[in-house]
Amino acid sequence: MTSMIARSRWLMPWIKLFQGQDIKQQSNILLKSLGIPFLAFIIFLFLWDVAAKSVVTSLGQVPGPAQVWQQAGGLWQIYEDEKTKEKAFYQRQNERNEARMAKDPNYEPRVREYRGRVTFIDQIITSLYTVFTGFLLAVSIAIPLGIATGLSKTLNTALNPIIQIFKPVSPLAWLPIVTMVVSAVYVSDDPWFEKSFVTSAITVTLCCLWPTLINTAVGVANISEDLINVSKVLRLNWFTKVRKVVLPSALPMMFTGMRLSLGVGWMVLIAAEMLAQNPGLGKFVWDEFQNGSSDSLGRIMVAVITIGFIGFILDSLMLMLQRWVSWEQADK
Repeated sequence: MTSMIARSRWLMPWIKLFQGQDIKQQSNILLKSLGIPFLAFIIFLFLWDVAAKSVVTSLGQVPGPAQVWQQAGGLWQIYEDEKTKEKAFYQRQNERNEARMAKDPNYEPRVREYRGRVTFIDQIITSLYTVFTGFLLAVSIAIPLGIATGLSKTLNTALNPIIQIFKPVSPLAWLPIVTMVVSAVYVSDDPWFEKSFVTSAITVTLCCLWPTLINTAVGVANISEDLINVSKVLRLNWFTKVRKVVLPSALPMMFTGMRLSLGVGWMVLIAAEMLAQNPGLGKFVWDEFQNGSSDSLGRIMVAVITIGFIGFILDSLMLMLQRWVSWEQADK
């Protein structure tokens, strides 16, 4: 954790500033790293507000920053109200069961799940859960396959045409196929997961696969011959060579692929949820579009900003993880 903090460029100036080290220099660093982006953000909000006032759609005027902020507060209030209702529901249920058990000790209490309104926050959680599931599935397949492909020219020659054919396929093309296959194969009276979740997760997996696979294979294939020769001199077995030589050397490229995969997966998931009407942020956007109320545009803007903000956080977390586990500093 200490190493991670030490490598955080945005955090170190604050730490040094509070410690009283090079106050002028640290202030200049903070001004450049935070002040300039903040000024650009203010200019962006001003231009957005001016442009929004001049555009009127069938649903009303395009919302400016203030209206979007108001809608964000309204969505949060809906979430708070639902949590209050949920808490009251379970409290009433517990009281009712306790009262019946007091009258009849043999009574088996019934516990029913609260099925209230799906809120914006619930949709965010659903989308994050789905994208991480699809991403982890993709990484668990792509990294071993990428290592094997990078170490074996024969395997690389065999798989390269397949990778090049399927890599550019749009997620919207995968979605109908995945939906039909899941509907045909995933049949159970008591399924562990909803079909909509499985469909979205597999679609994300298929689209996340290629950046990690290709970057891992390229990173492994470009390992210095000297390092490979050292592993031969030391007579390392295949697994030890991968663990001691291949993984540390190819780690930067692997993380580059994973960052790309996570970004692609997040974009693909939103599109898949919109098209298939699976639970998540994409469905929320589409439902608001179909709703057509005066608040819809503002809520859609909230969702768009949230999608972008979450994408930025996911990429930043991957970069921090890369700097933490990698032996060399990431440039970006």
